Amino acid sequence: MAAAVPVVDISPFVSGRAAGRASVVDAVRRACEDTGFLTIVGHGVAPQAVERVRRDLSVSFALPLEEKMAIERPAQEISRGYNPMATQAVASTLGMATPPDLQESFGFGYCDVPRDPYFHTEMGRIFFAPNLWPQAPAGLKDTIVAYRRAMNELAGTIMRIFALALDLDEAFFDDKIDRAISVLRIIHYPVMPQPPLPGQWRAGPHTDYGTLTLLHIEDHPRALQIEDRTGAWIDIPATPGGYVVNIGDLMMRWTNDRWISTKHRVVCPAGTVAERARMSVAFFHQPNYDAVCETIPTCVAAGESPRYAPVTSGQYWLSKTMKARGPAAESEH
Repeated sequence: MAAAVPVVDISPFVSGRAAGRASVVDAVRRACEDTGFLTIVGHGVAPQAVERVRRDLSVSFALPLEEKMAIERPAQEISRGYNPMATQAVASTLGMATPPDLQESFGFGYCDVPRDPYFHTEMGRIFFAPNLWPQAPAGLKDTIVAYRRAMNELAGTIMRIFALALDLDEAFFDDKIDRAISVLRIIHYPVMPQPPLPGQWRAGPHTDYGTLTLLHIEDHPRALQIEDRTGAWIDIPATPGGYVVNIGDLMMRWTNDRWISTKHRVVCPAGTVAERARMSVAFFHQPNYDAVCETIPTCVAAGESPRYAPVTSGQYWLSKTMKARGPAAESEH
């Protein structure tokens, strides 16, 4: 397992030390080329930060359904508020027809939106919509604001590592992510009193849409799997103090398929482990909505051509999100 999903200590970048930077860049490059997944440690995020998120959201998920539904996601294209059980099927983004995923979640975006018109145009109203806060617990907003800030800073560090790994200037991505439309989603997989429907998952096979995902998972019951190059599904364990990192579709497009946006899923547990709930804390890093993703010249070998047409981050995210939510929503009516 360690060979399939390496554990990389990125502390030389977090601390600003010169020593060790090249080895970090090389390890990240190899992971992105081989599997598109790695686990990072030495990231500098205090463990108490994610522990507070888990503690607070455990209270929020335990609220009565009517209280959670009071802040239901306001529109299919807006990732804010409460997403009820079985209202999306992420496998639909890959053209797979499956029953809705067995999960519920709360989504949180940018917390302090400036008055600049950029944030309030048609696209701005989608990607910088106001957050919707559960009625409990007290102090949840402070927890989320602090954690999102930590994740955004960490994602920025990783994007600088990515730039160097692609033989670019370290600041290459900076102006493409300075108004990032990233979403923090806390996902709850409840206890399963009944078996799933045929072909039903906690999260169906899919790839992520943006640059990278920072995922804090629980190791029990183990459920996250990735598909390797042979088509086999491999369990991804939790590493104490670590974050699972995977690249998303935009990085694969930017690199002309040099890096892999790997298919992954969350399986439904069987037997006694189905009696245990699971919570994942996911930060989906997405560039500015108007950032253009087009093939990076250093990723086009002699005789090759770009494999993808340019696309903006916002356009791509919307196209994938509406596929995930549309079929699931239709199945409810």
